[in-house]
Amino acid sequence: MDSAQKPAAPSRSRNRFLLSGESAIASIGLSLAALLLTVMSVTVWWITRTQQSAMETMRGHQVYSVGEMLAPSIELLLQQGELTAVRRMVADAARTNHLSSCQIVLPNGKILASSKPSEASIQELPTPWPPIRATRTPPPADEQTMAAHIVLIIPGHGPAELRLTAPLAAAGEHWETAVGAAFFCVVALGLHLVLYRRVRSRLRGLGAVREALGALAAGETCIESLTINPEFGNEAVAWNNLIDEAAKLRRQSNGERARAALNRRQEGGTELDAACDTLSQGLLLVDDKCTVRYANGAAGALLSAPRREDLVGSDVAKFLQVESVLTAVRQVADGTNRRRSVFDIERREDGPAGVLRFVVRPVRREDSGTAIVTIEDITQQRVAEEARNRFVAQATHELRTPLTNIRLYVETAIENGEDDPGTRVKCLNVINGEARRLERIVGEMLSVAEIEAGSFEVHYDDVRLDQLFEELRLEYEQQALEKKIVLVFTLPPKLAVIQGDRDKMLLALHNLVGNALKYTQPNGKVEVVVNVDDRLFSVQVKDTGIGISETDQEKIFDRFYRAKDPRVAKITGTGLGLTLAREVVRLHGGDITVESRLDHGATFTLKVPVSKQVA
Repeated sequence: MDSAQKPAAPSRSRNRFLLSGESAIASIGLSLAALLLTVMSVTVWWITRTQQSAMETMRGHQVYSVGEMLAPSIELLLQQGELTAVRRMVADAARTNHLSSCQIVLPNGKILASSKPSEASIQELPTPWPPIRATRTPPPADEQTMAAHIVLIIPGHGPAELRLTAPLAAAGEHWETAVGAAFFCVVALGLHLVLYRRVRSRLRGLGAVREALGALAAGETCIESLTINPEFGNEAVAWNNLIDEAAKLRRQSNGERARAALNRRQEGGTELDAACDTLSQGLLLVDDKCTVRYANGAAGALLSAPRREDLVGSDVAKFLQVESVLTAVRQVADGTNRRRSVFDIERREDGPAGVLRFVVRPVRREDSGTAIVTIEDITQQRVAEEARNRFVAQATHELRTPLTNIRLYVETAIENGEDDPGTRVKCLNVINGEARRLERIVGEMLSVAEIEAGSFEVHYDDVRLDQLFEELRLEYEQQALEKKIVLVFTLPPKLAVIQGDRDKMLLALHNLVGNALKYTQPNGKVEVVVNVDDRLFSVQVKDTGIGISETDQEKIFDRFYRAKDPRVAKITGTGLGLTLAREVVRLHGGDITVESRLDHGATFTLKVPVSKQVA
């Protein structure tokens, strides 16, 4: 059966939650685990039920004992006519023993005394009343309460009845035994898991063979899918040898099928031809005589062929004039090399400059007569890699500078700080500044990663503009003084509180002011002009620096880009500051523009709409 017509084998992904070879014993392990869980549940239930029954019995005896203990005292007090003392005794007994009610009932049903005073219907001890039959058998209780009825004999008056009821819940809930049983059941489950893992490691090879046999029975013929890990044991090694032998028997037939399929690829414009023509990668099929049997449209364009039809039927060396690639094609065609070979070739003479990647491999591992060559233009990838490498080099240099300064000033503070407090203060100020500079560089790198991941976003909160620009002034005042640059902040008399992401807005302003100072020569001037109204918050950063050419003014906002001016190459930078600044401002709904001429300075204008203003 042709591989294109064979029924799809059931995917082994349905066992993705099990290790390879584990399905053979998984059902046994799961059954035992379920049995243990069932035993654990039944045991805990039985212990709880037994404990509850025992507590109910104990509570019944307790209530009856309370009645037995109260009866003699009540009989004596009633004989003496101390009704008030009896009622107090009843109330105290109910409260002390957690009883729901405690009553003394006369033969006519009237309540002489009760733990709830409102239930007593007789205020004084009556004359003797008709007798009732004396019994001391407690009546049955309902499901929520336990009751005991005690017959009282009052000399000179007659019989009465002491009735006591108590909630079963008063007996308390003791789960210590149940929890202990559950703990031992959990331990048993853990031991079962350990035993299961041991058995699994012993039987994993047989399980993997069983899975491979199931896949084979379902129609799977891929050698990689049927081969199992030889580390599973001797069974796995024997199975792999058997699969290899079966694969050898199919090689000749598979090769013939491949050649027949290639011969059917004529110029008729089949659906497969149309699909291959949509690929951006070039595709060549070369037979054992190094003749091109098939080429898609992209191959003709990448190899500068006048027409794709000129490639088919021609010697591959006519258009593929790269010796290393031709050698790999010939080795695959004559069967001396069955591995995948990759070549990155820089195109200089024919066609536009760029880098082409050639991948040469046999159509099938066991097929020694047909080579497939894929061609891909990786120029943009190379450009991106070069930009990334430049960024890494610049970032490394940017990180090394503050780290070096921190180390040097730490050593100075250690050596001279104790004797010279002024030196110590100076060192600490430099260390603090360099640490903050290092923090900004790392923050820029993290922000770039967030932009690439699509997770860069702003979190709105109150932004106090007066504090923001005061922090900027303190940050760059010393740097401007050291470079002999005049740094001026032109601020309105009163700055409002606006809504925005303070940290990200400060990041944007840091980059604008820092760049202005970086590219301004000594004895120059940098001015920061701030304006805020009901609609717009704008900042202009003007400098008298080296300026920016017209061709570079838009590109400077591109990631990793640095101007071509040779003076810029001498100044360190990552090429990320302006990119991050514009990204931050645009996330706030604004933008950054630039006006500049070479050698006449530059003016960067930041504008952000004011969504909320607080006086």
